[in-house]
This record gives sequence, C-alpha cells and structure tokens, in this order.
Amino acid sequence: MDIALKTIQNELESIKKSEQNLEYWSARDLMDVLGYTTWRKFEMAINRAKESCQSSNFSIDDHFVGSGKKVSTGSGAEREIKDILLTRYACYLVAQNGDPRKPQIALAQTYFATQTR
Repeated sequence: MDIALKTIQNELESIKKSEQNLEYWSARDLMDVLGYTTWRKFEMAINRAKESCQSSNFSIDDHFVGSGKKVSTGSGAEREIKDILLTRYACYLVAQNGDPRKPQIALAQTYFATQTR
C-alpha cells in the first residue's frame, strides 16, 4: 500500500468515533485531515455532498447531523462552534465533492471508496 494512502487511512481512523455500534466523524476533524484551513470552504464541499445524498434518495438527516464543538479561545475561555457529525457514507460524499487539487482529497476518495459498505 502506498505510504500516503496508509497515512491518510491512519489519520481518518484516528478521528473516527463510535457510539452504540455507530461510527461517525466530526466534520471539523475531517476538515483538517482533508487539507482545508477554513470552515467556509469546507462547508461548500459539505453542502455539495448533501445535494448528492439527496439526489441519491438518501435522507440528509441520517448522514449529516448538526452538532456543536467546544473550542478554547486565546483568552482561555471556551466557545461553541458549528460542527456536523458525518457517517462513513457522508464522509465519502464529502471527499467526492472536495477540492480535487488537494492530494488529501484524492487519497480520501480512495480510502472511502474501498471502505464504504
């Protein structure tokens, strides 16, 4: 296996969460792994992925669950920022709709294409 593919596989697995036999990813965590630096640009890929989900007759609400995430501010206080919990299928769609110039996107596409059940 290519070292870059193995690296992204490890990164994606390390941010995966499981609860009651359900696996999911935080969009905020996924954003970093996929090479995005701003939420605004990453959210564009998420919105395109939601459109793909709906066009495939799947429920957006089953795969893209709105959430919040606490982050520390520079002053040591915490504030909540928007996050989305993503199923494996949603992550696959995000990767498919991501910026194709990012090498991480191509690697994630390969990973999710081979892992999606």
